[in-house]
Amino acid sequence: MDFEYDARTEDYRKRLLAFMDEHVYPAEATFHSDGWGPPAALEGLKAAAKEAGLWNLFLPGEHGAGLTNLQYAPLAEITGRSPAVAPPALNCAAPDTGNMEVLADFGTDEQKERWLKPLLAGEIRSAFAMTEPQVASSDATNIGTRIDRDGDDYVINGHKFYITGAMNPNCKIFIVMGKTDVDAPRHLQQSQILVPRDTPGVTVKRGMTVLGYTDGDHGGHAEVIFENVRVPATNLIGEEGGGFAISQARLGPGRIHHCMRLIGMAERALELMCTRALVRTPFGKPLAEQGVIQDWIAESRVRIEQARLLVLKAAWLMDTVGNRGAHTEIQAIKIVVPSAVEWIVDKAIQTHGAAGLGQDFPLAGLFASARMLRLADGPDEVHKRSLAHRELKRYRSGS
Repeated sequence: MDFEYDARTEDYRKRLLAFMDEHVYPAEATFHSDGWGPPAALEGLKAAAKEAGLWNLFLPGEHGAGLTNLQYAPLAEITGRSPAVAPPALNCAAPDTGNMEVLADFGTDEQKERWLKPLLAGEIRSAFAMTEPQVASSDATNIGTRIDRDGDDYVINGHKFYITGAMNPNCKIFIVMGKTDVDAPRHLQQSQILVPRDTPGVTVKRGMTVLGYTDGDHGGHAEVIFENVRVPATNLIGEEGGGFAISQARLGPGRIHHCMRLIGMAERALELMCTRALVRTPFGKPLAEQGVIQDWIAESRVRIEQARLLVLKAAWLMDTVGNRGAHTEIQAIKIVVPSAVEWIVDKAIQTHGAAGLGQDFPLAGLFASARMLRLADGPDEVHKRSLAHRELKRYRSGS
């Protein structure tokens, strides 16, 4: 096995590290949105990223930089060191990344022209409306939103919440998941459809916080009501009944992107932990000389290295055998990485004392992000359940 970065990845890494030092880190102190809107500094950062050739790095093929998952992984890790600033600056932020992948893979030419093109240019934002408050959305087949055919249109009725990006005033399009046929087999009942934000009947009811954070830098999360929302039948993505399969195709890359960035978050937290431990001196000696702190630092490094290797393996498998062939590893990183990073950030906060809870360090925000990602794209327990079923299948009689 060769663990060296190839020449193209190394070139991007050098340019991205320089971009982080020159543009991203200096912007962190003032990169806060007023309410739910994007920060004023974001447009300047996007222009700088485009000029530096650091744009749409996540997307393979003709629409993006053409990087493989294995090439993109170390770049996403770098952006994770400043997760509120770097991903949107490079047009590599969720949920737009997943939505662009859906449109690139499943969209019609008309859909690509109207929605993918401005998303690729960073001119608009988008949202993916799947989670619902009335059902256990960890089982996507529970979704109650209806998408009913009426002549040349579809009519959508449903109630969604924690819809990431929906509070952003630049969010112009929703990809909505709902049921088109309740009598079809369980995984063929759902479809996905494009709903422009300004369509009559769409109501963004309220913004929703995550551990008290508005997450306004990314556009925030929202509760959204769809009441007799009528859109043309041509807005359907793919075929009727294909929504569940599309969601799985979308969430696979999304999960690995999250885990890639989480590694960078952990590295940033460990860096801050070490720096703080060396300069604070309680009871006559630096924190860095306390055995418990040394244990946290060593354990953090081990957990980071373990998580990174598993993420890189998942990325390599996605490139070589496809997302389906990498299913076990994708689930494994989704289980392991957010939990490991949550632990590391928690210890960094503890090392900082009260300062770790406040706005002078990024740790509280990193903790909120890591904790959220134990639920986003499926909670830990669902992935463990699925992974256990796949493992047990190998040993069941007759298998």
